[in-house]
Amino acid sequence: MTPFKISLKNIKKSFKDYAIYFFTLILGVAIFYVFNAIDSQTVLMNVTSSTREIIKLMTSMLSGVSVFVAFILGFLIIYASRFLMKRRHKEFGIYLTLGMSKRKISMILFFETMIIGLISLIVGLILGAGLSQLMSILVANMFEADMTNYEFIFSTDACLKTLIYFGIMYLIVMIFNTINVSRCKLIDLLDASKKSEKIKLKNPIICTTVFIAAAITLGYAYYLVTAGIDELTEANGILLPLALGSISTFFIFWSLSGLILRIVTNMKNVYYKGLNSFTLRQVSSKINTTVFSMTIICLMLFFTICILSAALSMKNSMTQNLQTLAPADIELYKTRNMPIDYGLNNGYTEEQVKDTYSTVEETLTNLNFDYQKYFKDITKVNIYATNDITFRTTLGNQLEEVQKEFPLIDLDSAEALVKISEYNKVAKLYNQPEYTLKDNEYMIIADFDSMIDIRNRALKSGVTIDLNGKTYNPKYVECQDGFIEMSSNHINTGIILVPDNAVDESMLEEEHLIANYKANDDEGKQKIENMIMDLGNEPNADAYELDASTKISIYEASVGLGALVTFIGLYLGLIFLMSSAAILALKELTESTDNQNRFNMLRKLGADEKMINKALFRQILIFFLFPLVLAIIHSIFGIMFCNYILSTFGSEELLPSIIMTSIFIVIIYGGYFLITYLCSKNIIKEKTN
Repeated sequence: MTPFKISLKNIKKSFKDYAIYFFTLILGVAIFYVFNAIDSQTVLMNVTSSTREIIKLMTSMLSGVSVFVAFILGFLIIYASRFLMKRRHKEFGIYLTLGMSKRKISMILFFETMIIGLISLIVGLILGAGLSQLMSILVANMFEADMTNYEFIFSTDACLKTLIYFGIMYLIVMIFNTINVSRCKLIDLLDASKKSEKIKLKNPIICTTVFIAAAITLGYAYYLVTAGIDELTEANGILLPLALGSISTFFIFWSLSGLILRIVTNMKNVYYKGLNSFTLRQVSSKINTTVFSMTIICLMLFFTICILSAALSMKNSMTQNLQTLAPADIELYKTRNMPIDYGLNNGYTEEQVKDTYSTVEETLTNLNFDYQKYFKDITKVNIYATNDITFRTTLGNQLEEVQKEFPLIDLDSAEALVKISEYNKVAKLYNQPEYTLKDNEYMIIADFDSMIDIRNRALKSGVTIDLNGKTYNPKYVECQDGFIEMSSNHINTGIILVPDNAVDESMLEEEHLIANYKANDDEGKQKIENMIMDLGNEPNADAYELDASTKISIYEASVGLGALVTFIGLYLGLIFLMSSAAILALKELTESTDNQNRFNMLRKLGADEKMINKALFRQILIFFLFPLVLAIIHSIFGIMFCNYILSTFGSEELLPSIIMTSIFIVIIYGGYFLITYLCSKNIIKEKTN
């Protein structure tokens, strides 16, 4: 019989063994294709040019992420192949005994890998092509695209990329298998199934000491990313808690592998009940020999939970923020009354400096734009500033404490001052609360949570400010919610509202003009928007310094960023989750194969199938739960850290994101667990059927 025919026969005979391997390969191919086909799937969508550019950026970044994903999947395939090879040691030994050469065995493995690869690629691409249509609907929903001209498209680029990447992976597996076979010895192959793991009871004192030290170190890592987050003064500061957490995780698994069996053996009522002694010794043996693997799986699950939760939370929060943080159609703003020397020394031209002495309306007129024709609800607000009122002066007796907690904070930046009457006009346009002040009062509006906490300390202490020789007291002991500058997230670190007579025109810093478009539909608003954007192409545009922020541009940028984060989070999260579950499943299936004789021995000792299946179920459940439970504990603090970092985007949607992440884990991780149990149950029954 030729190697090719033997390969086909082996695959048919061992299809149950290959089930999870097939499933993982097909799922990997499908996910890889789906995320690389987004660009092709969105070609026929009717979107604006700026949205099209955002989608191109997103697909470009997803292509870069695909390289990293390919490494993860490559490692997974090689890892899976190694376990499948282990199960077939006796089979290879028989081949060698019958006179088959190692070269022929290598050819059999070559054809098996090629056939499995072709089947997984074909089925995976078909599944991916179908799922990509659902992805198109998700993309269209995110970008509110018109899909009236949409039709089914099979992405040849994504298909070619998938074939190349996975072809390389399978080629590496073939080389890996060939090397393994060439190194095998006949005696080892024939006796492989008889060898068992030696369970060495580790010194309980050492295990306990290591566990306590690892727990303390892990607790310190948790502290650094939560209560002690301000100690991470540099961007790479997060590397320290990550390193401490990873090392601690390894030693927790190492110590627990020695402690669990020792502790339970002393609990006679538990240890000798049913098949608990057998189950616990099996679990202890697995954890004892897979400490490094369990550590990697735990960390991958941790990253999966954090990535998915943070990505979905950020997207949902940003979408919600758009409704309240971009309430007007346009905001135009410019610096006012810039000193000529300052302007020239900071990169401004003389014409631009001169333009700072003109109002926003005058600049629009000079750019040949009739703002009266296209704008309505026009509202103006001026921002004043003076070096006499800085962040330092508003902290009062809280200054030293804030300096210690936030050593990098800029205390000498001039505070933004706004007349109460002008702010109320903006608040009315934004549908925000309006306020009143007495002649000797001031208040602060802010919406950036971290800065609000700092300012509230000073306000509660009754800190006063001195402006133009007059002292002003805080009306409120806390910051009030509010903002002036439109954005997709909470960025207002604090604006001081003062009575109208508290400031004069010599302190004028910026001028803002906020308005809505004179249009009744989205198409009309987009036309005015395009006219605004085209002002930068006017022949004399460089002579003017005018910035614009529009609801449409904020919306597109926000949705684009939300989509980018969501898709990358989903991509990495699904791959990490699938890889973690697959590694555990393959390891457990291999162990079940090795334990066939042990389960048969239990039958001979009088254990019925119900007891054996129950013991197997508990064994696999504990094995799957062990890294997951620790990963969930890690994730509680990881999500708290992500929530702090992404505080400007809001955290209102964190709970739904965690629920959605939990659903992914239950479906994928739980699905692998269930398939593993069913396959393992069939494996241990093989010798009795």
